[in-house]
Amino acid sequence: MDFVEGFLYALIPALTWGSLVLVSEKLGGNSYNQTLGITIGSLLFAIVMSVINPPEWTSLIWIVGIISGIGWAFGQLFQFNSVKEMGVSKTVPISTGLQILGNTFFAVIVFKEWNTTSTIILGVIAIIFLIAGVLLTSYEGSKGKNEGSMKKGILYLIVSTLGFVTYVIVVRWFDIDGWSTILPQAIGMFIAAFLLSIKHKPFNKYAGRNILTGIMWATGNIGLLLANPKVGVAIAFSFSQMGIVISTLGGIFLLGEKKSKKQMTYVIIGCILVIAGGVMIGFTKE
Repeated sequence: MDFVEGFLYALIPALTWGSLVLVSEKLGGNSYNQTLGITIGSLLFAIVMSVINPPEWTSLIWIVGIISGIGWAFGQLFQFNSVKEMGVSKTVPISTGLQILGNTFFAVIVFKEWNTTSTIILGVIAIIFLIAGVLLTSYEGSKGKNEGSMKKGILYLIVSTLGFVTYVIVVRWFDIDGWSTILPQAIGMFIAAFLLSIKHKPFNKYAGRNILTGIMWATGNIGLLLANPKVGVAIAFSFSQMGIVISTLGGIFLLGEKKSKKQMTYVIIGCILVIAGGVMIGFTKE
């Protein structure tokens, strides 16, 4: 029963995070407005949740939660920076692949979540499917004048990945209950986002609009944190990242990011591979 609940929890961030960048881009603003607005919304959500159901806090929980939140702020800010360079339909698949690789590395090597030959084989095949899907959805075709933007976007995503991996792994490392970290995480997110964006005058109507995306993110965050102890980091995070399908197709059809017929074919095949890889990872849990 816990395993089924874990999968359901992991699907919450797939839906909310999968549409988060799309909603944020529609609401407008630069990456600093967007990131700060999300952290404000997340902080408000966390305060309300903590009042409704107060968790038991310790000094370790506060320290780890704040560090996790700081990691997230770097991850989200630089992901938005990459979106400005490469677009949603290209940024999100690449970001997803890098995050899955990073988190799965820790899950397998450090946390020993794949502990039999069969699960290792199945897991490796699943990761191959996921990465192949990511590469196909991000296929660009012949190099053009945007090659410089692509390189800059990839550099942003490397920093983003380090932040996002820190956000997930540090909580799991200390085996801290997800619910108790919600408020400390939100505080760390807001502090880091404020310090990173203060020179860019981020407090404007766009930051206010993105409070909505912050509430969306916070809902997905609860789902992921509750899923981790039930199904493990590798499964929970990989399933949560299946929102790539929403982001990729949404960037094309809702934000008007142009794709050729060949690119669209690759996108569809890539999305299928991502879904298949996510399902296969599910079977690595005994």
